This record gives sequence, structure tokens and C-alpha cells, in this order.
Amino acid sequence: MGINNERDIEANMQIGPTDLGMVRIFIEADGVEIPMDFEPEEADEIAEEIKAAALAARAVKKR
Repeated sequence: MGINNERDIEANMQIGPTDLGMVRIFIEADGVEIPMDFEPEEADEIAEEIKAAALAARAVKKR
């Protein structure tokens, strides 16, 4: 499966701080729970990557 392969899977995602000062991205789908914890600096980098991907997706959509 690659980034361009679509799947018909419903998932929920939550993002928030933990009581240990980490940023957690929590994904739940089909009874599977995936908690991913990141240092705040790592979360900043992920946010930058998401913003860059959104910008690139907008460029593709305008074609």
C-alpha cells in the first residue's frame, strides 16, 4: 500500500498533549488503537510536513 492507494477504512484520530509533556496522535480503526507519542519539537516538524503536504495538494487540485 502506498500513499496514493485509497482504502475504504473508517478511522478516528485525536491529537493532544499527554500528562508527561508529549504530543500524542491517537488513531483508532476497526478495533485497533495506535497511540504515537512525540516530543514537542518532533510534533512541530510533523505539523510543518502536514502544512507542506496541504500546500502541494492544493497545487495538484488546481491543475
